[in-house]
Amino acid sequence: MRVLTLGAGTVGHWIADMLCRRRHDVTVIDIDPDRVRQINSELDVRAIEGSGSQSTVLFQADVCSADICLAVTGDDEVNVVAASMAKALGARRSLARVYAPAFRDSSTFDYQSHFGIDALLSLEQLSAFELARAIRNPDAIPLEHFARGHLEVYEMEVEAKSQATDHRLRDLKLPGTVRIGSIERDGDMWLASGEDEIHVGDRVSLIGVPSEVNKSRPLFASTNKMTKRQSVLIAGGGEIGFHIARALPTTDYRITLLENDADRCDQLAKLLPDMTVVHANANRRSVLEDEGGGSADYFVACTGSDESNIMACVEARELGSRRVLAVVGRPDYANVVGKLGIDRVVSERDVGARQILGFLNQGAVISQSRLPNGKIAVYELEIVEGARVTGQTLADLPLAGRCLITAIQRDSFVRVPTASDHLMPGDVVVALIDQDHITECLALFNR
Repeated sequence: MRVLTLGAGTVGHWIADMLCRRRHDVTVIDIDPDRVRQINSELDVRAIEGSGSQSTVLFQADVCSADICLAVTGDDEVNVVAASMAKALGARRSLARVYAPAFRDSSTFDYQSHFGIDALLSLEQLSAFELARAIRNPDAIPLEHFARGHLEVYEMEVEAKSQATDHRLRDLKLPGTVRIGSIERDGDMWLASGEDEIHVGDRVSLIGVPSEVNKSRPLFASTNKMTKRQSVLIAGGGEIGFHIARALPTTDYRITLLENDADRCDQLAKLLPDMTVVHANANRRSVLEDEGGGSADYFVACTGSDESNIMACVEARELGSRRVLAVVGRPDYANVVGKLGIDRVVSERDVGARQILGFLNQGAVISQSRLPNGKIAVYELEIVEGARVTGQTLADLPLAGRCLITAIQRDSFVRVPTASDHLMPGDVVVALIDQDHITECLALFNR
């Protein structure tokens, strides 16, 4: 595929190298002549000097024939403008990397829709979601970066004496904004349908608006069970630490966040009123002892320094934390962390790589991500003019047991669909598709 990368800094250089190794046709644009010379000498790509936010430079890079444009300079505003221009000038897909949370907060202004960009990527937010998922449900469906973040996925085990036990899905009184996405039983996972009967021990995934998912969970839990909140100690109150805290429901987790910067602590205390924010250095053993590191169910280190994160995890493990997780970016540390007893390590680059590779698709597919068991994949699909799925209601489409539409995005609004909904050109949907039927299902979404 033809890939246009705007920015040749640390992230841009790494992306160009990764895609070049996978034999994609890569063109890089950067305003720094030294970086351009370095890219041309080190990688088998075409590097152009100039600003990616100037149309003449984009035309020089043949933006009209680009399959995807990745704007990853160090400036959020430049990335948004450049990605928007690239899409308007003919690039099939465009993505912009952003750091500031305001760009991803569509409640105040929808930058993504306004500028016509396919996705706004935050490596920090993606890393946080990866760690939060490792705490909540390691095998849960990774939908956090789909549907603009408006939907939640919660995977849970059906307990004895629950209201749902031995009932068909269609008979359960689920809110209209919640769907059962998948059912796992005895190691086998499949897409849920209204005729499926729920048994004790099944693992079900609830997909929907977070508040409604919370209300639906008691249907699958024991009626007399009192759930104890688990304790989570987060070292580092930067963007990753903040998003981890936001992604964990306070009804299930008791969260303490350690941050060394006093001003940042004040800001976090206002943004996270239901959590404990402590002004302290998480690298000190005495601090971890005082703040409950020895009894924490989960300890997460995301301070911004690989070395500090590794050392904090080692200390937390020795104190008695049940599970320790860390953000570690340097690839040469990969063999070290496992030997030190760290349970889960997340790299911003690895998370970003999976995300970017998921966008390298043809036809109506915007992005895709396969679930851990490999049986089901999550697709983000654009409804194009002339697609077969636009002629009938969802109930009338030949999708049962093969494809489950879990979300529809229309006019910047995301919702869970019903059987009577029609898909319209311009909609973007999130679909769970059984890999055994992928070809015939995707054919329905293409012209």
